[in-house]
Amino acid sequence: MIKLGIFDSGLGGLTVYKTLRESIPCADILYLGDTARVPYGTKSAATVTRYAIEIVRYLVDREVEAVVVACNTASAYAMDTLRKTARVPVFGVVFPGARAAVKATRNGIVGVVGTRGTVASGAYQRAIEKLSPTIKVHASPCPLFVPLVEEGWLEDEITHQVAQRYLEPLIAEKVDTLVLGCTHYPLLKNVISKIMGDDVVLIDSAEETGFKVKDYLACEDRLRERKPGGDQFEVTDSPSRFAEVGRIFLNRSLENVSQVNVTEGDEVDGSDL
Repeated sequence: MIKLGIFDSGLGGLTVYKTLRESIPCADILYLGDTARVPYGTKSAATVTRYAIEIVRYLVDREVEAVVVACNTASAYAMDTLRKTARVPVFGVVFPGARAAVKATRNGIVGVVGTRGTVASGAYQRAIEKLSPTIKVHASPCPLFVPLVEEGWLEDEITHQVAQRYLEPLIAEKVDTLVLGCTHYPLLKNVISKIMGDDVVLIDSAEETGFKVKDYLACEDRLRERKPGGDQFEVTDSPSRFAEVGRIFLNRSLENVSQVNVTEGDEVDGSDL
């Protein structure tokens, strides 16, 4: 049986979980939401990297065979450190989204929306430009999208007005491809698509990451198991809010969400992952 670990700063990574659950039904999945320290998008690179190291160590100790960093901010800041130090494969959400955007663009103008931290890191911009130096990338932070999603206001008039305000500069730049660089944002696809227009391709980084992990496991010949896998959801703060809002992401109730501590023991620097 395959055991995968997924972590996010909170709830957004449930979009990655959903893709993995649908595409790899035989996997046991352990999802960890660091709800005690959310949001990551407003914190420094050093702080986010420290959090990510602690969580990956925790997941590896739980005997996962691979870790998916579902948080765009953690992927932007911590992937190099995690890949160098973890004893298992670590997948992020930035590169799969960047690669899909490069394949999708027709006019060579790509937009990226994300948290302030993700946009400020320049991770998507660098990844896209590394894959295709001629592509122009325009990135814009959309910090209000996350609370709107968690309120369940997915197609509310207020959400439409906020999205219009955020997206107008990208429309003006004539982007033909838009990367949804936060795992909350796929829930706003309908609103974003209406504003951007049918000709603009929306890239779901969560979905692209799920495909990447499935491809890796297929190459490793690990998808023969027919028995359905199980789910385990853990959070670092009270489970009730996670379970409540999780219903919006998965359109079903989340039962048996447990609270855990990932910071027990000494400070870590990544050398013992």
